Amino acid sequence: MAKKILVVDDTAAHLEKIREIIAGAGYQVATASSGHEGVAKAKSEKPDLVLLDIVMDDLDGYGACREITSDEETKNIPVIFVSTKNQRADRLWAEKQGAKALIAKPIDGEEILKHVQRYV
Repeated sequence: MAKKILVVDDTAAHLEKIREIIAGAGYQVATASSGHEGVAKAKSEKPDLVLLDIVMDDLDGYGACREITSDEETKNIPVIFVSTKNQRADRLWAEKQGAKALIAKPIDGEEILKHVQRYV
């Protein structure tokens, strides 16, 4: 059974590009286009990993990550941010929210797959 990755991004082009990279590597992919939807899908889909954008309208990635990593049902699912926010402070804040890593956009397929393989 292929491992399942949940991709959460409110930009359709980014969501599709990451989905293609992950599916192309043989993983199952679930997608969500908002923070709230991402948290709900993490609970319903039980993915092996969540790739999460930070800058989103309804619930930002930091808030979604806190919800996923503090909920009893989903706390063991690793979360990796994929974001344009790439300053040292952003990385530190990402770790404080419970994320395993922060991958900088623009999207680099090799970088994403390297992190996915590390945590799945």
